[in-house]
Amino acid sequence: MAERSPETRPLDLGTLQTLLDRVRDLKIACVGDLMLDRYVYGEVSRISPEAPIPVLRAGQTVAMPGGVGNVARNVAALGGRARLGAVAGDDAAGQDLGRLIADESRIEDFVVRPAGASTVIKTRFVAAGQQLLRLDDESDQRQTLDDSDAFSTASAILLSDYAKGVVGDGLIAAALTAARASGAAVVVDPKGRDFARYGAVDVIKPNASELAGATGLPVETDAEVEAALTALLAATTAKAIVVTRAGKGMSLARRDGPVQHFPGRAREVFDVSGAGDTGLAALGLALAAGSTLETAVQFAILASGVVVGKAGTAVVTPAELIDAEMSQHAHAAHAKVTPLDELAAEVEGWKRQGLKVGFTNGCFDILHRGHVAYLAQARGWCDRLIVALNTDDSVRRLKGEGRPVNDLDSRAVVLGGLSSVDRVTSFDDPTPIALIERLRPDVLIKGADYTREGVVGGDAVESWGGVVRLATFSDGYSTTRTIEKMKDPA
Repeated sequence: MAERSPETRPLDLGTLQTLLDRVRDLKIACVGDLMLDRYVYGEVSRISPEAPIPVLRAGQTVAMPGGVGNVARNVAALGGRARLGAVAGDDAAGQDLGRLIADESRIEDFVVRPAGASTVIKTRFVAAGQQLLRLDDESDQRQTLDDSDAFSTASAILLSDYAKGVVGDGLIAAALTAARASGAAVVVDPKGRDFARYGAVDVIKPNASELAGATGLPVETDAEVEAALTALLAATTAKAIVVTRAGKGMSLARRDGPVQHFPGRAREVFDVSGAGDTGLAALGLALAAGSTLETAVQFAILASGVVVGKAGTAVVTPAELIDAEMSQHAHAAHAKVTPLDELAAEVEGWKRQGLKVGFTNGCFDILHRGHVAYLAQARGWCDRLIVALNTDDSVRRLKGEGRPVNDLDSRAVVLGGLSSVDRVTSFDDPTPIALIERLRPDVLIKGADYTREGVVGGDAVESWGGVVRLATFSDGYSTTRTIEKMKDPA
């Protein structure tokens, strides 16, 4: 079965910020099929009397580089420098593309425009956020490209194959030759059924339907995806395959280990157009920055999850990724704040699994370094750590007027954001003894400023076979001292 390791968990905020810093200004070759994407936005208020079809009253028309052009736009938006290699026609649409590319300061234009070539145009008609129709305007004559100056000095090479003819055997061979000379990773977004033709690239990135088409195997469940990926690895010389599975996330297969499944990021889906381009750009940037494949996949999942919430062929920015990650962590922190009845049921489940449950309590008003060290030590004595917070009224009774500085909800969410804390609850009584008796923890933890005899609930915990532990607080850190410094900074 598939391996589910810590590496398949979502990126933490620190890792994301570091990665975004490292990808900045990296040169990425984006080579493949280029097209002009047009979106005609309007309103539908009636059905045509001539036929049972909606009548679109056109409003705004928006144009942007599509296909590999959108890959390049995403590389640029994420802070990299895209080297765009493709074929376009010397026609009006090709001229529009040239102007759009020139407007992108982080995209270098290596597009060739041979005589007689025509530009592929995709026009989508949209009303009320829904695509009504897509019109493709393209010639039957396929344009080929055997090499590209875009490969030079690139830290990663991205081949975007839309089956328009550019990503042929000659271009693939040139990309692999350039990669061997520079050490750049080669990542392919494939088309068709013959993935073996891409050769010994570093990663092939199909979607689920493309994986099914290339192998003839079903890809609905994890087990089916694993079988299909194994078959595809056997049929190709690629080093790894990453399959995108829409809301189910992505799965990674390589020759030296089991298949890994990465969960998707739950976000509202508005438009999936170009999501594959965004994922390709993110994968390439992360690999160029020296990230592991696992980290690159997580980066791609995050970026793709953001872009599907936008209309049209869109891009994502570092600020949007950080915001999405912070929102994810905030959601996870909120999820740890648990009512007593629900928490009691969870504790029973943990114990049935043989997990050791720890319990501590306090005000935790202004979280500081001492608190973090204390909770990390407490978590080391158990498998699951519960923190019970004094309510605001309870803190006021203990500490006096003006306390707490932060209300209960704020304190709970901040604690929930710590990896050492598994659940947060609250109590209003003078002591947490009722909570302790209800939850029956295996380990009761208080600070070393207490004595064993002074720990409320210690006798009860020991009566059912539990233990009391006294954790060390770091010297020099306390909420009271922090407040005093705020009042008198000198």
